[in-house]
Amino acid sequence: MVSSEAEEQAAVIEWAGWMAGRYPCLKWIYHCPNGGHRHKGEAARLKAQGVKAGVSDLFLPYPCGGYAGLYVEMKHGRNGTTAAQEEFLAYAASVGYKTAVCYSADEAMAVITGYLEGEAWTRD
Repeated sequence: MVSSEAEEQAAVIEWAGWMAGRYPCLKWIYHCPNGGHRHKGEAARLKAQGVKAGVSDLFLPYPCGGYAGLYVEMKHGRNGTTAAQEEFLAYAASVGYKTAVCYSADEAMAVITGYLEGEAWTRD
């Protein structure tokens, strides 16, 4: 059983590797390491390099269905999105990206597959 957001996200990345034969663009899905707890010095260095609070966990840089790409914010359990994450998701959607908040690897895989197969879906 998967027991953390990090493990759920890793399962999505592993699945994407398996599915890259069917959907070659999945080779390019990646994690934006903007969250987590870091030593104060490292946090300052990363902030200077462009790390931004609120940026979604996963990005698929592949235009599909009239969208410029797909951002996925991973959550686990009862965790909800932060104000910064909501602001980023709203911005990304307003400039042509599909966005989703997913609470499991299975949900994220379904969202990604639906995106790539042109299924209509909306973010709550």
